[in-house]
Amino acid sequence: MVTMIMVLVITCQFLLINSQNHPLDPLNPNEITQIQHIITTSHLASLPHLNFHFVDLDEPDKNDVVVRGGGQTHEIIVELTTGYIVSDHVYEGDGYPPNTFSELLQAARLPFNSSRFKDLVLRRGLNVSEITCFPFTIGWFGESTTRRAVRLSCFYRNGTTNVFARPIEGLSILVDIESMKIHTLVDRNTSPVPGSEGTDFQFSGERPNPIPIPCDEENVKRGFSINGGDVKWKNWRFHIGFNARAGVIISTASIFDGGKNEWRRVMYRGHVSETFVPYMDPTSDWYYRTFLDVGEFGFGRSAVTLVGSMDCPSNAVYVDGHMAGADGLPQEVPKAICIFERYAGDIAWRHTEVGVPGKVITSGEPEVNLVVRMVATVGNYDYILDWEFKQSGAIKVGVGLTGVLEMKATTYTKADQMKENIYGALIADNRIGNNHDHFITYYLDLDIDGNDNSFVKAKLKVERTKTSPRKSYWRVIKETAKTEDKARQRHGVEVEASELLVVNPNKKTKLGNNVGYRVMAGGQPAVSLLADDDYPQIRASYTKYQVWVTAYNKSERWAAGFYADRSTGKDGLAIWSHRNRSIMNKDIVLWYTVGFHHHPSQEDFPVMPTLASGFELRPANFFERNPLLKT
Repeated sequence: MVTMIMVLVITCQFLLINSQNHPLDPLNPNEITQIQHIITTSHLASLPHLNFHFVDLDEPDKNDVVVRGGGQTHEIIVELTTGYIVSDHVYEGDGYPPNTFSELLQAARLPFNSSRFKDLVLRRGLNVSEITCFPFTIGWFGESTTRRAVRLSCFYRNGTTNVFARPIEGLSILVDIESMKIHTLVDRNTSPVPGSEGTDFQFSGERPNPIPIPCDEENVKRGFSINGGDVKWKNWRFHIGFNARAGVIISTASIFDGGKNEWRRVMYRGHVSETFVPYMDPTSDWYYRTFLDVGEFGFGRSAVTLVGSMDCPSNAVYVDGHMAGADGLPQEVPKAICIFERYAGDIAWRHTEVGVPGKVITSGEPEVNLVVRMVATVGNYDYILDWEFKQSGAIKVGVGLTGVLEMKATTYTKADQMKENIYGALIADNRIGNNHDHFITYYLDLDIDGNDNSFVKAKLKVERTKTSPRKSYWRVIKETAKTEDKARQRHGVEVEASELLVVNPNKKTKLGNNVGYRVMAGGQPAVSLLADDDYPQIRASYTKYQVWVTAYNKSERWAAGFYADRSTGKDGLAIWSHRNRSIMNKDIVLWYTVGFHHHPSQEDFPVMPTLASGFELRPANFFERNPLLKT
């Protein structure tokens, strides 16, 4: 019997001999190679098919390694400075590590060695050499999960570069990842393959050439500096990192307070924690499409090389991403992150004063911000992930969705032909764009002017007047959440609170206000509408609320649980929150979910214009006055 080994490495930064390195720097290629050497020369080397699934930077002082082998998951602690495995613990819970791309690629190739697959394709009148199959994770629906598996959906490329536009509907292939064999192959042949006409999406115009910047003048011209992972710009300094799961990570973000002449902490760490993408089609070939992309595939693994003058403007600086491949050796994503100053003609502040006799006084300044960007392409969708730093002290987090729809073949060519629920919309001839959601959950370890913070919900209360010609007015009532269950919030969906704030109750302004940051929703906030007892919702139960606040625990970073693939909902943000820990004047973590309910339209075909949303962290009594005024 072939033993399938999976190695998942989570490394905590060890004590570095080179003091110039930042303790939160991501692992460099030499360190990744060292981890690979330690594992492949240990007792684990005797196990076949050794696969590394994840390398992650955690808290300093030690290195944690997780290995799956022989049908078991081993959680291993490695000391890189000595080169020894310190401990080896077998994980016995539900779920599996993220899939490696080499496994997924191997699974996608299996049908082309199957005579039955080839026969089914020929019966449809299709050319086997023009077919691409994509592996989709299959979730969990109450069954006992003992093996890793994916389901292949296949597409016909002939005549188009838009692979997803020509689905081979009804052809479904279940692959056992452990044995790397086809388990079942079903062909219902429900609809013909849609045609190729009008499906291409390639850009036919000309992009402007980027302006070259001489190396010896780059920091001067750019207005910001990068030293390793440390970024300094205007009144901000922060650290950028990268890993296979989250992609870009922002750490130790601090802002300079000119009034106090000191750097003040805002955020210790922030990154995408998980995504949940459930499709609303319950039929046999679609019901399982309820993806947890970060935990099942990885945004870092899905990061693409950014293209100048398309993904990023000509003044951008690029940073490469590094991670361990399936063989444990370093893999590089060139230009995985770009950093640039953005000036879009927006106004940071302005005022025209006409109250001074004989004068019209106008003053203000344009808004110039710093953007850190990454793009992750997960199958058909491209996620544009922005961290935008403003001189006002605000941090704007943006999410853009583009790419191509995951389409379902149909015999319909006109909307008036449809007499049944098609679970979506007719977006082109013989193509349905299925309804679906996107929920992108962020992990935000905020340290507002220090570690001990509180979460405050401010509500607007309408009062009736007694002695004024006015009949009513509203005032603000603030409530500090004492425990985790009091902090959950459907931001913008229910009228629970007009403002959400993270404050430091131990620090006050000169006027006596608690220093803090306000959490402001962007776009149209959305929460999951699935039934609570629906299996995908059980796995992603945290998506019923946009906002959660938990007590800090360094092991709690992934909203759907660390082992998300085929998870059963027994781990993750909602489960941790049930402990109902104290969060008042504590080291706390804010979780914010950006949500989209996507009912496709014809304009989403053949490629989807970017749909954007996000949120903003904005100072609220953090400064004594507007920090944009330098004097």
